This record gives sequence, structure tokens and C-alpha cells, in this order.
Amino acid sequence: MVVAFVLCVTEAGTERDVVERLETFDEVDEAFVVYGEYDVIAKVNVQEIKMLDKFITENMRSIKEIQMTSTMISV
Repeated sequence: MVVAFVLCVTEAGTERDVVERLETFDEVDEAFVVYGEYDVIAKVNVQEIKMLDKFITENMRSIKEIQMTSTMISV
């Protein structure tokens, strides 16, 4: 099991919409609007690292309001 926290920078004013969309994915356990350098944080669970790569590139980054992501893989 791979657990990662994905930090997202979003277009201004779209943070809550992005959280709602992220929460529709089975891989996302939780998502929150946060203050600071990043706008949204999502806790992602997948079976293996390749699935994490695929999920972020094909699903998260397909949300046009997400401008940038930074992924922290837990150990």
C-alpha cells in the first residue's frame, strides 16, 4: 500500500470545487482546503507506486483548475 499526500496549487476561488472533485475518486481518502503556499491537500491511497503515478498524471492533473502538484510519499 502506498500512501501519499498531494499538495495542489489551484486557480483562485476554485479550491472548494477541486476538493469536491477529488473526493469523487476512490483513491482519495480525504481532501482539504488549506492556507499558505498550497491551496488543497489530498491523501491518496493506491496499491503500488506505478498506480500513484498514473492516478496523479491521468486523474488529478486532468482537473484544469489544478495548476501544480507536489507529492509527498509517506514511509
